[in-house]
Amino acid sequence: MASFIQELWESIFTPGPTPTLLIATNVTFATLQVVLAGLLFATYSIHFVILSVLCGGLWAAINWFARELKEHQLQEEEKARRAKAAIPPVVSEDSETEVEGTAASTGSIGRKEPPPKVEAISHEVEPVEAQGELKHRLVVEEALSQGAKSSVSTEDEWERVSENENDKDK
Repeated sequence: MASFIQELWESIFTPGPTPTLLIATNVTFATLQVVLAGLLFATYSIHFVILSVLCGGLWAAINWFARELKEHQLQEEEKARRAKAAIPPVVSEDSETEVEGTAASTGSIGRKEPPPKVEAISHEVEPVEAQGELKHRLVVEEALSQGAKSSVSTEDEWERVSENENDKDK
C-alpha cells in the first residue's frame, strides 16, 4: 500500500496517464458511484440519479481519453521506429580520411579553403531610423474633454431619469 501511494505521488509529476493514476481514478469513481447509490436508496432523490449519470459519463470520458493517448503514443513510437529504419546509414565513398579541417572543394589533399570571414558583430544598440511622422494626440484629448467621444455617462443618465420623474410628478 505504501509503494502504491508513493507511485501515485510520482505519477502526478509524470506526463500522460500512468497505470497507477488510472487505477486510483477508477477506484475513486467506483467509490463515488457506491456512495451515490447509497444516498439514492436512503433518500429516493432524483438528484442522486443525475449525479450518478454525470459521474459515470465523466468516468467513461476519462478512461476513453487515457486509451486514446496510449494509442497515439504507440503510433508515434511506431512512426519513429519506421523513420529510423528508413534512413540508410551514411556511407563515405572517399577512401581517404582527413584528420584536420574539412574536405577541399577541388579534391586535392594539400589545399585547404580559407576559413570563412567572420564579420564584426556590434554589441551596442543602434538607433533605428524614423519611418514616417509622429502624430500628436492632442486633438483626441481635446475632443474627449469636450465630450465628443463619450458625451453620455452614467451620472448624466441618472440626472435625466430624476428630471423625468420630477416632471411626471408635477
